Amino acid sequence: MAHAAPASRRRTTSTRPSTDVLSPRAHRVASVAVPVGLGLIYGYWVAADRRAGGEITGWNLLLGFVSAVVFILLFVAIRAVSGQMRREMHAIMWAAFTGCAVGFLYSQTGHSVVRSSLMGLAFGAACFVVLFYRYYTHEDAEGRRTS
Repeated sequence: MAHAAPASRRRTTSTRPSTDVLSPRAHRVASVAVPVGLGLIYGYWVAADRRAGGEITGWNLLLGFVSAVVFILLFVAIRAVSGQMRREMHAIMWAAFTGCAVGFLYSQTGHSVVRSSLMGLAFGAACFVVLFYRYYTHEDAEGRRTS
């Protein structure tokens, strides 16, 4: 007579091994270090574009630091809010942030407002397409993230 094999009492949550190799502490440090690092790079880039190879002035330093602080604050705010949104709004928020950042950076080189706006729109649109595809392929039919 055939009998069913006894089931294991251990519950497994996933059959896939975890790809997360960093500790929770490393994630906490990275959640602060990444926005600050990117903001400082962005601020330096804005200041360097504005001075166009000329001398470094106090106003140039102020512009760089203010740009860095605004970039960091917006990056952290968008990262905190966009995680709870549907994929369309999630992608739109990051695309708008990227487009505005690139447009402002491009405007510091001395080009016209129209050309800077078009450059920001182009980068924002490309960013939206890439991010929407990524979020669309990483959600199930109800909009819950699978990874």
